[in-house]
Amino acid sequence: FLISLSFTHTETQMIMVDLRYLFVIILLCLGIKVLIQAINANRFRNKLPLPPSPIALPIIGHIHLLGPIAHQALHKLSIRYGPLIYLFIGSIPNLIVSSAEMANEILKSNELNFLNRPSMVNVDYLTYGSADFFSAPYGLHWKFMKRICMTELFSSRALESFVSVRSEELRSLMIRVLKKAEAEESVDLGEELKELTSNVITRMMFREKQPSDSDVCGKREEEVIKMVVELNELAGFFNVSETFWFLRRLDLQGIKKRLKNARDRYDVIIERIMEEHESKRKNVAGTRNMLDVLLDIYEDKNAEIKLTRENIKAFIMVNFLLKLV
Repeated sequence: FLISLSFTHTETQMIMVDLRYLFVIILLCLGIKVLIQAINANRFRNKLPLPPSPIALPIIGHIHLLGPIAHQALHKLSIRYGPLIYLFIGSIPNLIVSSAEMANEILKSNELNFLNRPSMVNVDYLTYGSADFFSAPYGLHWKFMKRICMTELFSSRALESFVSVRSEELRSLMIRVLKKAEAEESVDLGEELKELTSNVITRMMFREKQPSDSDVCGKREEEVIKMVVELNELAGFFNVSETFWFLRRLDLQGIKKRLKNARDRYDVIIERIMEEHESKRKNVAGTRNMLDVLLDIYEDKNAEIKLTRENIKAFIMVNFLLKLV
């Protein structure tokens, strides 16, 4: 059925007026909600012995105090307010620590109270729901992975087994720099050191360097590094929807789609590497790499904590992030 609607000029004006009133009412309700939220936050703050804090503006908090160079602005604030400052970035509370003494109190004397990292939407999604060790909440999984890191992955014995790897890669770096010096070419030392770190981590994480390093698996490992750099940019991307509480249900920057696309591509690459590694590692003798250790725990039915493939993928991702960026 087709229904034809027609309005007179007067009726059209009345509809427009009604829409304007509706828009004003929506803005008014939103403003009242923001005001109530600010009042409640202020009351809550006054009841707690919180560190000193500058006067915050509604909605944006203390963003206006950070300026274009945030670390310099924070240094100036610390001179005025002391080594501990309580700031709001939008609606997210932050504790700013700017002295060695206070850092020692937080990271050592009161370690258990500060073990949990704040949940961030970007990082949480990229790490398969904080399935890694570094952003996981304090608990049985965190304790188990810490013990594995201390006794298996980053122990003195494990690091000593990769001395030859570090020596080879350092020698390669020196040869590259020497060749460029002989050719009187400039050397971007930052990029060279990044490549050194990348090569060492890749060989420690996945496998020893072999003549077949130019094969498909080797190329995929290089793709992992490129993907991790991209994921790091997304992890640190300023998410407006997360910063301001009244925008949390909106994806104004389209970041959710970008996060899903990037993690899906990473997942495909790392899954293929793990499958190929599983099929080949039983026939290859020699020093075990980090992926060997993680896969052994994954396959161990009697392990204290059962690792999932997502735990391994998230661990590899964050391990690259912490050392490459």
